[in-house]
Amino acid sequence: MSGRTNLGFRAARARNLGTLAARGDYIIFLDGDCVPQRDFVRRHRRLAQPGHVVCGSRILLSEAGTGRVLGEHIDLQRLGLGRVLRWRLAGHLNKLLQLLVGWPDLGRTTRRFSWRRIKSCNMAAWRSDLELVNGFDESFLGWGHEDSDLVVRLFNAGVMRKDGAFATEVFHLWHRENQRDQESSNRQLVLRRAAERTTLAVRGLREEAAGG
Repeated sequence: MSGRTNLGFRAARARNLGTLAARGDYIIFLDGDCVPQRDFVRRHRRLAQPGHVVCGSRILLSEAGTGRVLGEHIDLQRLGLGRVLRWRLAGHLNKLLQLLVGWPDLGRTTRRFSWRRIKSCNMAAWRSDLELVNGFDESFLGWGHEDSDLVVRLFNAGVMRKDGAFATEVFHLWHRENQRDQESSNRQLVLRRAAERTTLAVRGLREEAAGG
């Protein structure tokens, strides 16, 4: 038995460590349970704009669909139209249109905060903007809304949000969800920070870089 302590859900720290390790000026976040399309990076590059954070989109696979992908080693990046249609009809995919239609970089920017489609499993931001707000806040406890908190603080610092739907979709594999006992309190914290115009993470990039 390992003597290490299980510190639970620590997505914020993982993303901060990834940001510090990255060498580029533009950071694209992608979770290990997501399968990108082959031109995923190119799609994000098309939406990249100074002073903006891009919140990408995802297509959920069912438990059965995920089992088939893993068991049969199905390459999701090579799904043909016929198979996509059959999988949608069978309920293995929760979306279809996003795989068939794309729209240009028009009307994507919103000038007010919205909870919709904030998922750091598929998100892109400029390193300078992440540094401006001290990155993800590692003081969040348990699952929930550390990604919304980042977008709120970026918004408070003057960074606008762009919607990446119909341009940046990834396939999200099914898995059992993390415990969400902190979800409500985390949401309330985000709302408070939105009202108070908070910009800096309590514990973020600077503390990780300093080894604190």
